[in-house]
Amino acid sequence: MLNNYICALDIGSSKLVAALARTKKGVISDIIFETEISKGIAEGSIVDSVELIGSLSRLLKNLKAKSEIKIKSLYLNVSGQDIATKHAHAIIPLAERGNKVVTLSDLQKVNEQARVLGSSLEEEIIHQIPYSYSIDSKSNISNPLGLYSHKLEVDLYLVCAKVSSLQSFSRVVNQAGYELKDLFLSGISTAYAVLNPGLKTGEAVICDIGSDITEIIFLKDAAVRNIEVLRTGGNAITQAIARELVVPFDLAEDVKRSYASVGDFDAIPQEKEILIKKDKVYKPIKQRLAAQTATSHAREICEKIKHAVEKHIALNEIDNFVVCGRTVLLEGFLEMLEGHMGIPVKLGKVNHPEIAPFINKEDFLSGHKYLAYLTSLGMIYRALHDDDEPQLARLETPAQNPLKKAISRVKEVYQEYF
Repeated sequence: MLNNYICALDIGSSKLVAALARTKKGVISDIIFETEISKGIAEGSIVDSVELIGSLSRLLKNLKAKSEIKIKSLYLNVSGQDIATKHAHAIIPLAERGNKVVTLSDLQKVNEQARVLGSSLEEEIIHQIPYSYSIDSKSNISNPLGLYSHKLEVDLYLVCAKVSSLQSFSRVVNQAGYELKDLFLSGISTAYAVLNPGLKTGEAVICDIGSDITEIIFLKDAAVRNIEVLRTGGNAITQAIARELVVPFDLAEDVKRSYASVGDFDAIPQEKEILIKKDKVYKPIKQRLAAQTATSHAREICEKIKHAVEKHIALNEIDNFVVCGRTVLLEGFLEMLEGHMGIPVKLGKVNHPEIAPFINKEDFLSGHKYLAYLTSLGMIYRALHDDDEPQLARLETPAQNPLKKAISRVKEVYQEYF
């Protein structure tokens, strides 16, 4: 890695979050964090590029001042309604007669063929994940390298985004004065941050509830199997409170965080009031009404999540269900989601030994405040381990260096004949 830093930017509808990791010989030595109010973005799409450029510029200016690093390039997340997923299939012959051993070049060839067949002019592939391979006598093989076969088939899972959307994000980053190094899907980045040894086996679901987008990642033995994007999030609760109390959105957000709760709102005395400041005048509102409104719309979010999960897997087959996002901090929300799912629901935590120490030492990330940084931390981890964990990452590309090509070919010949 040429730079001695990795800068990851998480663009959300309510907040921009950046994490900059200083690195030395591939090891993180420090992580600096910065946030900024997000403007010009909604449901993962740019609605005002000028506003977004301004927010991005302020964020990275502050991050530069904190880190004393001249940031030139960054990693970016993508999410929202412009994301699409699909399966692409391809099959190649390995030998005219008989069988031959499957080599890395064969895997790259069949994967590339599937990628080309699954691509379109309107979409850009963000992640390409081998779902399974098949050889002559067997199917659903996770890694056929070193096996003998006459032909090789792949089922490639593609995560795509609209080219126009990515071009807009790239232009915004460039207009702010930076280079866009790479892109990651938000939910997959979050999965990197929270995956731990206990989640790397069996069926796991990572549910990342954002402001207006919820991404659900389905994994089996740490390999991505499906992705579901829901157009709902914590803002739905805030908007409902704003309508019910007839207050601005920002004030409704404060009410939600400070006074609203999810669950048994009947336990709140009918006469109990809270004072909120509107138009320089304090206005009394019924706390039970705020809690009742929050409960109703939180229930809708939980029902949508349950329905989306059940489309892909039976609930009793899930070994681990992990939820992330600041919405889960709303009092009673986690318990309501667990009640709807009928299975244990865990709060996402950073467990990687390379990243966790930097989270634990920062006072402003204490409690559950680290949840806002999970996506950016996941991008840092992915960028740092560019060649690891291929089940979640992009496929390894063929070696371009002539010496590496020669070494790779020697290895293949050895595998084939020995």
